[in-house]
Amino acid sequence: MKKNKSVIIFIPSIENAGVEKNLYIIANYISKKKIPVRIITSLNPRKKFDKNIKIISLKKKSNIINSRIIKTLCTVFLFLKYFRNENAVIFSFQANIAAILLGYFFNKKVIIRSNTSPEKYIKNIFQKLIFKFFFKLADDIVVNSFQFENSFKKKFSIKPKVIYNPLVIKSSKKINFPFFKDKNALKIINVARLTDQKDHLTLLRAFVKLNEILKCKLVIIGSGYKEKILKKFILNNKLQNKVKLIGYKENPIPYIKLADVFVLSSTFEGLPNVLIEALYLKKYIISSNCPSGPKEILNDGKYGSLFKVGDDHQLFQILKKFNYNKKINYKIEQGYKSLKRFNYKINCEKYYKLILNYLN
Repeated sequence: MKKNKSVIIFIPSIENAGVEKNLYIIANYISKKKIPVRIITSLNPRKKFDKNIKIISLKKKSNIINSRIIKTLCTVFLFLKYFRNENAVIFSFQANIAAILLGYFFNKKVIIRSNTSPEKYIKNIFQKLIFKFFFKLADDIVVNSFQFENSFKKKFSIKPKVIYNPLVIKSSKKINFPFFKDKNALKIINVARLTDQKDHLTLLRAFVKLNEILKCKLVIIGSGYKEKILKKFILNNKLQNKVKLIGYKENPIPYIKLADVFVLSSTFEGLPNVLIEALYLKKYIISSNCPSGPKEILNDGKYGSLFKVGDDHQLFQILKKFNYNKKINYKIEQGYKSLKRFNYKINCEKYYKLILNYLN
């Protein structure tokens, strides 16, 4: 490795989501391999990073920074100020086109990690051509599922590298959560940001139907701009005693442990960490068959159940039929056995070796 050559991780916005969870895991692993890691971002979330990782960010929080475009421009500015002449490899977790352009103009190798299925941002042929042009300028592209890889090949005629998300489960203590105390109620949980992408309204519509025929409870963990709309739906359908929004939890594991069923209702994903965690906790999983990831995690329904995106009636039917019969227990056990795919060390080593290839 060339002297003082470092890894610059480009991520304009560090929030409370799956992308960031993988960022912490991968960045800390690389840092422990004695590779200098620099992170450039709009705001500084120091607490989850290894002490040897240097974070470059704006010093003061500003309301203007709520814009994703502004955050990206601020991060580009920080790169130009501190790293334009540094001997480094750019590893991008967000705003990949901006990172690719910086690499192109300042003669740096660029690895991008694509986090979201192209179905989200490719709506027409013009967008397809633009993204294809820029993606071909990257030195390497990483995606986190084989379904994601197929989508990339189909949309852009590019074959990215597949590296699964490394599984890390936080230890947790038992919690006192009276809402899930009723042993006779079917306990359902969802963990996701309250955004359009996560489509909680489909889950709530299915729950309304389910509530008419059996005793059930639903907990939604997460925060976001859809909170008022979801609360209004709950109020209008008189579900205040049946559905609970408990906000963002840094460690949702204790709550998932108390549930019977985990439901993901997203319209699109990358490779949702929370489904992998639910497999580890041996919870039955019901997920939308959205691009990309859930179908692969659940092995086309062999480790859980899949329903059509936005189809609340199909979700209701699956929930209605749920019970702890032998078939469901078998699916749970098979899903748990499949977790070696997401082994922490194996997948972190793949990232390390990929980056090391560009540092030599």
